[in-house]
Amino acid sequence: MTAPVVEVTNLRKTYGPKVAVDDVSFAVAPGEIFGILGPNGAGKTTAVETLAGLRAADGGTVRVLGVDTQRDPAAVRDLLGVQLQEATLHDRITVSEALHLFAGFYRDPADPAELLALLDLTEHAHKQFARLSGGQKQRLSIALALVGNPRVAILDELTTGLDPQARRATWDLVERVRDRGVTILLVTHFMDEAERLCDRLVVIDAGRVVASGTPQGLIDDLDDDRTVVVRFPAADADRARGVLTALAATHPDVDRVEPGQGGEVAVTGSPRVLFAVVPALAEADLVPDDVRTVTRSLEDVFLAVTGRTYATQDVEPATEGGRP
Repeated sequence: MTAPVVEVTNLRKTYGPKVAVDDVSFAVAPGEIFGILGPNGAGKTTAVETLAGLRAADGGTVRVLGVDTQRDPAAVRDLLGVQLQEATLHDRITVSEALHLFAGFYRDPADPAELLALLDLTEHAHKQFARLSGGQKQRLSIALALVGNPRVAILDELTTGLDPQARRATWDLVERVRDRGVTILLVTHFMDEAERLCDRLVVIDAGRVVASGTPQGLIDDLDDDRTVVVRFPAADADRARGVLTALAATHPDVDRVEPGQGGEVAVTGSPRVLFAVVPALAEADLVPDDVRTVTRSLEDVFLAVTGRTYATQDVEPATEGGRP
């Protein structure tokens, strides 16, 4: 079995009475994109900053490539690249200047020109930091995390604030970085980002790991309920709700019916619920404008393990000297 490149065991971090990270454990295999997913304030950033040796743990062990980063953070400086969520540069420094400056901190840095090409920044090499777009700043931040030729890179909330096109472009870049042999720890509160990019992940809530596995595996482990959403013309909506409500009272594959907005009705039941809905509507001569099955996601996993819906904008708890 291949040894993990990152091992976190029973990690604990507190700020006075506040427990930011509570008994967190996970391991990351070489070449993975490993996700640390959870709402804002869950303790994700505290966990990875402690892993990187930027914060002191109150308990547990953290190892990167076999090195205890709490005891000897300098030993992994050239092996671990970190893109922090709120990192910034001087407004007047150019992209090229920043890369060459950071390259000087390492014994065997990457070629800045190659990084510029990899991250689609070549044409912006002489642009000042203050004049970069949000997406360009994020790409530069990734480049700076990679300039030391690390074997492991921590990318913390790298698409926050980006428009959809810039987010998708950044996702492509992350996959290209992994293809170069870099193991990636991706810290994110975006469910779709984790589903798209992560080979495996942990879901963290209130400082604790509440689920772990592959994104699809976690989704597949949910119960077998399926939901079909049917939308009707306004003139037929009330009658359709009545027909489907009656169906729920008599059909073994239909558990519940919930009215929605704009003539929509959600019907939940067994995996065969669609086969119950369609004949009932046909018999009543009801023709829907739209029929779709609801795809389950990591949000459903979060609801299943925590009992509450996923809110990305939870308040970040205060800490001493920084955010968790």
